[in-house]
Amino acid sequence: MTPMKEPEALVWGHGPALFEIFLEPTCPFSGRAFGKLPALMQAAGEDRLTLRLWLHAQPWHMYSGVITRAILAAAAGPGGKEDARRLMAAVFARQPEFEFEDHARGPNMDRTPRQILQALEEISGLSLSAAFDARGLQKAIKGHTRYARQNGIHVSPTFMVNGLVQADLGSGDDIGRWLSALDLV
Repeated sequence: MTPMKEPEALVWGHGPALFEIFLEPTCPFSGRAFGKLPALMQAAGEDRLTLRLWLHAQPWHMYSGVITRAILAAAAGPGGKEDARRLMAAVFARQPEFEFEDHARGPNMDRTPRQILQALEEISGLSLSAAFDARGLQKAIKGHTRYARQNGIHVSPTFMVNGLVQADLGSGDDIGRWLSALDLV
């Protein structure tokens, strides 16, 4: 087996202002925040803002662990973070297909993790199975989880500005509110 490439960090931009977002890959609120990130980067500029995504799997989203691992597998592939972003966009666009009704019932009760992985490959056009199976992926998954725990993150999405949790920011905010919190207006 060929050694797995480390997943590329989910970081865009290189500016001094740091905006970190903890997203759960099947949470509709995380999906709403994720959808605003391209406009945020456009408004702020890559030379003024560093945007970092952290994956925050939550147990009530039943396939969260499988999908989180698949996103990091995508980040370890040839397209790196852009493939991971493409996969996240595909999942958020079809969020009900990867969630349970009331977090406990519905047609997903009959799907296996392998079927979920196959569905993720189909909707994204990415080949994820080999990287998904790589032992080295555990380090990246644990890194995302450890960072969230060290910062007291419990829900998604959660936002941090320059290393400090911003409990007053949410997915319903417009990007102007986020830019203001970053002192980029």
